[in-house]
Amino acid sequence: MNSPANTSAEQSAAGMRQPATAGSQPPLTGLRVLDIATLFAGPLAATLLGDFGAEVIKIEHPRRPDPSRGHGPSKDGVGLWWKLLGRNKRTMTADLSTAGGRETLLRLAATADVIVENFRPGTLERWGLGWEELSAVNPRLVLARVTGFGQFGPYAHQPCFGTLAEALSGFAAVTGDPDGPPTLPPFGLADSIAGITTAYAVMTALRARDRTGRGQIVDMAIIEPILTVVGPQPLWYDQLGHVQPRTGNRSANNAPRNTYRTADDHWVAVSTSAQSIAERVMHLVGRPELISEPWFATGADRARHADVLDDAVGSWIARHTRAEVLDAFAKAEAAVAPVQDVRDIMGDPQYAARDALTTVDDPELGPLRMQNVLFRLTETPGGIRWAGRPHGADTDALLTELGLTEEEIETLRSEGAV
Repeated sequence: MNSPANTSAEQSAAGMRQPATAGSQPPLTGLRVLDIATLFAGPLAATLLGDFGAEVIKIEHPRRPDPSRGHGPSKDGVGLWWKLLGRNKRTMTADLSTAGGRETLLRLAATADVIVENFRPGTLERWGLGWEELSAVNPRLVLARVTGFGQFGPYAHQPCFGTLAEALSGFAAVTGDPDGPPTLPPFGLADSIAGITTAYAVMTALRARDRTGRGQIVDMAIIEPILTVVGPQPLWYDQLGHVQPRTGNRSANNAPRNTYRTADDHWVAVSTSAQSIAERVMHLVGRPELISEPWFATGADRARHADVLDDAVGSWIARHTRAEVLDAFAKAEAAVAPVQDVRDIMGDPQYAARDALTTVDDPELGPLRMQNVLFRLTETPGGIRWAGRPHGADTDALLTELGLTEEEIETLRSEGAV
């Protein structure tokens, strides 16, 4: 569980908690990140940095909050997605297109290590907040620019969302049943991959700054990380002219590999990437004679006989309950998993043992269960200090820390700058 926050920045917000550590601070303590991005890759990158101790300041438009506050279900008028995406972030408002908002960002940039933004290329420059101006006030700054198509190229100025990246990358083309349409994921896959990659890119740029003393621009195009994740498709095509087809839940590299319905109307997933596992499954389902077939010796050959193998495995699973299937596979040391929805996930013992879904106390909504940090560090672990805070909750505190008086803050507010 978490203990009270220690830094002065964290003490300024109600309900903030510091994760328990092994006697030392989280590894990114002392790093200041300005999150001026929206939906979803850029903000996720900032969240991941905040999870490991960075002080993240979320800057939103005074009259148009981050759209994630309104995405998906809400409780008591409070968006739940924001509670996840906005965790470990202090929140303030500033209209960057105004003179007062511009000056506020420049003053913050002078104190920051990283800015994460996702405006269409040229927008910050139009406001007088491009790399030239930002690096002038802080040569050590890292500017992470997260856009659909990146900062250059024929598509750079076109609007883009993760859905388009999932289509352009080849992901949708290989997803779905062979006789069905290309299939898009029902969640922000490309954005999430890009957010994780951006956090890595920022840390890479900061490591370079350790050597050179100077910051730089991170140009992250959402279309590119997912292009890596879809695997060696370009290499296959370049060398062999091979175009990967849609295969549903099957694989071209091994079989049996599919989802199968149990006798009590549940689903399980089976994988046999290793030859020894494939053989164990055949013994388990009562079809050991298939192991002697010449084509059973390699995953690719087994994949070409997937109909036979799916029938063998599927018919056996269909005669047993999910509990019986899982128990039998465990005893056979074969690879199987239940196809879980969120109800199952919330009670899964492996996730529970790792605290992968942890509880965060929130002043607005009370205890919240959400995904924990992405990975574990034995000496300097990260953690969730607080969930997403109200719009602009820390504006006055942050402006005061910059040295502004109450009168100056009120002037900015009257001008609509904050």
